[in-house]
Amino acid sequence: MSELATSIGTLLGKKSGSGQVWSASPNASVYHAIEIMADKKVGALPVMQDGALLGVISERDYARKVILQGRSSKDTRVVEIMTSPVIFISPKHTVGECMRIMSKNRIRHLPVLDDGKVVGIITIGDLVNWVITEQEKTILHLESYISGTPA
Repeated sequence: MSELATSIGTLLGKKSGSGQVWSASPNASVYHAIEIMADKKVGALPVMQDGALLGVISERDYARKVILQGRSSKDTRVVEIMTSPVIFISPKHTVGECMRIMSKNRIRHLPVLDDGKVVGIITIGDLVNWVITEQEKTILHLESYISGTPA
């Protein structure tokens, strides 16, 4: 199977820290959301209320909608700058489909929803790392096949 045809569910299952999704409340301060992102070493957070996905807040939102506009991150609420409506995917989407969605929409993070529940976030870095790793495995397999030595 091509690395681009791999399902996001498969990729999520192999992603370190999978199953752990940090989020922000729409009424939290942007400062608090940025603190969570820094602490968890992530570039975006889903904005959730009562289990529902309302939006996404990213470092890009912060830079463009707070810093460049001279706003205070402690006085600005997440709901004021989050990206909404949210572009999201399901575990059944493929790596290739996600790459096209991200490129077309110029985004770097895609929440993964399964039956309306956020089960993960896929980043452009996750997709690139998956493709590179799978291509390296294919190259090793082909080199082994050509040389006649077991991989």
